[in-house]
Amino acid sequence: MDTRRPHTGRKRNDAAREAILDAAMRLLARPGGEPVTVDLLAREAGVGKQTIYRWWDSKGEVLLDALNRNARIELPPPDTGSLAEDLRGLLTATFRAASESSTAGMLRTLAAEAPANPHIAELLRRYTASRREVLHGLLARGQERGELAPDADLDLMVDQIYGLLWYRLLLQHRPLTEQAAERLARTVMAGNQL
Repeated sequence: MDTRRPHTGRKRNDAAREAILDAAMRLLARPGGEPVTVDLLAREAGVGKQTIYRWWDSKGEVLLDALNRNARIELPPPDTGSLAEDLRGLLTATFRAASESSTAGMLRTLAAEAPANPHIAELLRRYTASRREVLHGLLARGQERGELAPDADLDLMVDQIYGLLWYRLLLQHRPLTEQAAERLARTVMAGNQL
């Protein structure tokens, strides 16, 4: 009996996958908000379109995967055992990452395209939902340890934190500094402790 698996096409190439994700991040960060197409993505990554479709079903999935990979690398959720330290660490890293020109440009591009492009709006919604989930989990751990009031509104806290980030990112009236992140973390903690 032959137990070999039937050939189903070429093996996925991890180097090509990483090149595609890197290209997606570069294209999203371009000034001017030009739409990212699969053709452009393939050309930028130095691969064929069929290589992209071996890994993902749509351009949106590529872009979401690139955003989430970037966030996992740059913003791993801390767990020091102290909510104040975890919150300060996560906000400082998030503000730092969001203020870098390539990330800021990418996020501004997505926010600008979202109202007119349902696919981009969904991509942005899914990305921000994943980041909210990380922050909510951090706050929930602190609440379970008694570092926040039992009735603290974790969803409102997440809105306050990301509201400030997006407000400063989009309007650019003030920078996203580490000092602002630290002050925000202290303010959120002070308003929600026992």
